[in-house]
Amino acid sequence: MRPPAGPPVRVGLFGLLGSGNLGNDGSMEAVLAYLRRDHPEATVDAMCGGPEVVRLRHRLPATRLHWYRGEYRTASRAGAVVGKGLGKLVDAVRTAAWVRRHDVVIVPGMGVLEATLPLRPWGFPYALFLLCASGRLFDTRVALVGVGAAPIGNRATRALVRRSARLAAYRSYRDDQSRDALRAMGVDTARDEVHPDLAFALPTPPSPAPSGTPGPVCVGVMAFHGGDDDRALAEEIHRRYLDGTTRFVRALVEDGRPVRLLTGDEVDGEVVAAILDAVDSPLVTAAETASLDDLMKEMAAADAVVATRYHNLVCALKVGVPTLALSYAAKSDALMDRMGLGAYRHPAREVDAERLLDAFRELEKHAAELRRTLAERNLTVARQLEEQFTALTTAVFPRTGRAHAHALRETP
Repeated sequence: MRPPAGPPVRVGLFGLLGSGNLGNDGSMEAVLAYLRRDHPEATVDAMCGGPEVVRLRHRLPATRLHWYRGEYRTASRAGAVVGKGLGKLVDAVRTAAWVRRHDVVIVPGMGVLEATLPLRPWGFPYALFLLCASGRLFDTRVALVGVGAAPIGNRATRALVRRSARLAAYRSYRDDQSRDALRAMGVDTARDEVHPDLAFALPTPPSPAPSGTPGPVCVGVMAFHGGDDDRALAEEIHRRYLDGTTRFVRALVEDGRPVRLLTGDEVDGEVVAAILDAVDSPLVTAAETASLDDLMKEMAAADAVVATRYHNLVCALKVGVPTLALSYAAKSDALMDRMGLGAYRHPAREVDAERLLDAFRELEKHAAELRRTLAERNLTVARQLEEQFTALTTAVFPRTGRAHAHALRETP
């Protein structure tokens, strides 16, 4: 006879989810699909950056990641400084209480162990440390699943990331460079595995029927200002990126090519607006996308994609469209290598419109071959992600007895 079923496994999702970044939300959607398929008995909720969005879009109970609502705004007044400081203390209690109610907490993908974009140590790195420390304290298994990592220059940020990783019960990475970065920080990664980015597990939308006319070129833009170590040069980096990208779009239009501008985060809208203003042509339009599914549908109809944000690249490669990366970090390079398009990269910090146009023409020259390569690589990626979810289940999902013991601990 089968043993009687214990209480439902309580699973929490943690991160900057519902905050306007489509890649983060896509990673969460992939994990939710896995949970509903492989663990339908689980009860799921979230502690996240945008709880209202998560509640509405995914029908999940959700609570705010930070007590202080202005956490990611610069504190210039005394009241804001006090609010942020008090928030750190309140968040320690709130996070611990939330973690204690769960058997498993999953951090779904995202670059939570990197600082390739500007990042303050007492923002998300501190929140992640609170999560992992609380997990260790209350015997809740914290899983960092398919996450990104990179070398970190800031000592405080690096220390928090290193400690968080050591406290997690399970770690896997989206590329070899991420695992290598954690090892270089002094984390034992001998048993950690590398799997493709979680967003590759999302359903692929069907390709539209051939229309007989050339499709658009999708250009995924980003409010790019360099990384965490580039703060002094941020505006200059952004100016060069915007100027080069605008010149490239104008060159496509002069060749009679329709261009579809795409974003991956709410903050990218300012770049779209600047390009539309500078290239006044009916051939240039902007898409409104609320999810990675929306992005993939746009890209599936394109002849080619040129994109900056990491998850714009993921979407383009997943739908099998020839793709050129405006690369700003090693993660983009690793992704392009994995999918067989490593030769098609251009630095986001130094966008040269003429060189980019030459690379784009070379991409289109080999389009048919690249589509075949992507079809083959996507089959491999799908198999590798099934292995990721099997490994996750084996590593962190509690047996009936442990879940029951956790429930008893909560009983008054």
